[in-house]
Amino acid sequence: MEETAQLVSVGMKSPFGVPEKPEFIVGLDVTLSKLKMELLKEGVSIILLTGFGGSGKTTLATKLCWDEQVKGKFKENICFVSFSKWPKLKNIVERLFEQLEYQVPEFESDEAAINELEHVLMKFEGSPMLVVLDDVWAGSEAVVEKFKFHCLSDYKILVTSRFAFPTFGTSSCVLKPLLHEDAITLFRHYALLDGNRLNTPDEDVVQKVVRNCKGLPLAIKVIGRSLRHQPYELWQKMVEELSQGHSLLDSNTELLTYLQKMLDVLEDNTVIKECFMDLGLFPEDQRIPVTALIDIWAELYGVDNDGIEAMAIINKLDSMNLVNVIIARKNTSDTDNYYYNNHFIVLHDLLRELAIHQSTQEPIEERKRLIIDTNENKSEWWHDEKQQGIMTRMLSIIFRYCVKQKPLQVPARTLSMSIDETCNSYWSSHMQPAQAKVLILNLRTNQYTFPEFIENMSKLKVLIVTNYNFHPSELTNFELLGSLSNLKRIRLERISVHSFVTLKNLKKLSLYMCTMSHENGIILFSDAFPNLVDLSIDYCKDMVGLPNGVCDITPLKKLSVTNCHKLLKLPQEIGNKLVNLELLRLNSCTGLEGMPDSIGGLSNLRHLDISNCISLSNLPEDFGKLFNLRNLYMTSCARCELPSSVINLVNLKVVICDEETAASWEGFEAMLPNLLIEVPQVDVNLNWLHSVSS
Repeated sequence: MEETAQLVSVGMKSPFGVPEKPEFIVGLDVTLSKLKMELLKEGVSIILLTGFGGSGKTTLATKLCWDEQVKGKFKENICFVSFSKWPKLKNIVERLFEQLEYQVPEFESDEAAINELEHVLMKFEGSPMLVVLDDVWAGSEAVVEKFKFHCLSDYKILVTSRFAFPTFGTSSCVLKPLLHEDAITLFRHYALLDGNRLNTPDEDVVQKVVRNCKGLPLAIKVIGRSLRHQPYELWQKMVEELSQGHSLLDSNTELLTYLQKMLDVLEDNTVIKECFMDLGLFPEDQRIPVTALIDIWAELYGVDNDGIEAMAIINKLDSMNLVNVIIARKNTSDTDNYYYNNHFIVLHDLLRELAIHQSTQEPIEERKRLIIDTNENKSEWWHDEKQQGIMTRMLSIIFRYCVKQKPLQVPARTLSMSIDETCNSYWSSHMQPAQAKVLILNLRTNQYTFPEFIENMSKLKVLIVTNYNFHPSELTNFELLGSLSNLKRIRLERISVHSFVTLKNLKKLSLYMCTMSHENGIILFSDAFPNLVDLSIDYCKDMVGLPNGVCDITPLKKLSVTNCHKLLKLPQEIGNKLVNLELLRLNSCTGLEGMPDSIGGLSNLRHLDISNCISLSNLPEDFGKLFNLRNLYMTSCARCELPSSVINLVNLKVVICDEETAASWEGFEAMLPNLLIEVPQVDVNLNWLHSVSS
């Protein structure tokens, strides 16, 4: 086939794939052995691992992928993809291409995507292949079947699901609740009960708490972590609460209700509860950017302070095992400068439902959060309205208002909309969310036009637009934002930006994996955002220079341009105009060849990060004029020659670098007695970089 000739290996480590090895598991040995026997057999087959939500299916599948015998057979040919409720076949194929280290083409159709994937897999004939399809929902059997190829003689598909699929044959394992002894062991691990601490609860209390978990690993883990180091009285109160409830395994609703009681008993902080409920605003099975949460919480709850307070809340939720914090790539400068672009939250699907459930206690017309999911027109309003499709419910409400010739007034302060190409925009044109301060748009479409109601969202402070397709989504109707005088923060991810509009009050702009037009006539950044204080541009792979007009934004205090590998140089005028700049971050701009002579004019610069700028050969002589520079990060800059003027950096406190770069500073240490040179270990983990939605 002519089209497949372009499918060449890109020779890079996959950023997706198998999750990290589980730190501690118990009680799964029998099922693990059974699944291993099925995987180690030769032939083509689909193997099903099923069980109740939170029973440990994903954990066991991950453990299998890390098993030495399994790895010995399949070697590098193991792919791990999460399906979610409404899978997009093309998106799944794109992720498999990425994991197999092949360049991802743009597929015209689902059929074309499957055909291209089969052609690639034919190249692996003779080598065993394992594909794990995690969290497959009912109704997706036909999609799974499309991945069953006979071009390989030894090809296994492991499906994990809450649902038992009889069509997948007899090779299936049902994950049962843990035996009580194993449940106790797991609980003691997460509650840190070793019998040697003061105020350790009585064994009878521990037994009662664990029995109420009914062997469900998720409940055991959440409760154990939540009760860790808590006083005895709280344990006793927990036992009393549990004794009044029903079985945790009766239904999904009962588990959610139980976990809701856990939140009520263990946490009396209103802000933290609200922050937890905000996690339900993001799509299922997607990592949640910490920077997006920082923006939301800063404007809704006043939780700002450079993200320190927000991270304290996230760490609290993490300590309760309500979220998992993943750092895609650890850089030494991140936490020092409160930079969290590499920090994400992974939320278990049941806990996401809990967050949504917590937000649905009031009538629809009175809720603080409005969560609309229009994907495939199969959506539901919330957990307590599963029998009513969102379109039917929304259209019926709109119809009543349209008869009265009135738009639907939406009182929610936060509006989250998940939209794909099948969405009918008629209903959105009759909404009026005039009270909303936060708008989150979760896109699965190649093009999206801002709805007309945005123009009337006079109280909007935060706009977050995330595209979960593999290729950038094009935004249109951007001019509607021009009337929003209160809009302070915008975050765009995987968006193609052709033009901006003037937003005089915007303070923070974050562009993540975006592409920007270089056409003549595009509005200057300084005209569009004259009062911008914080600009972050990350993973914008096509950017060869800073956007036009950036250096004319004199209020700018923070400029972060990271992982932009085609960026060759900075504008010469940067040091003459950005007089208020306090932080300049250029981390991992591997193509950056030099710094302009004017860099010494950044008189207020306190933090500079040029780590991993491997093409940077020298720093200009005027570098020594950065008299207020406090922290300098230059790991992996061994070839960067230091000017003699660095002896004038009298306020420089810390240089963080690698051993080779540290050697360059040895000749200046005696003249800078207050300088501390640190050589930390850099931990790079690419397993949790951005994952594209199914």
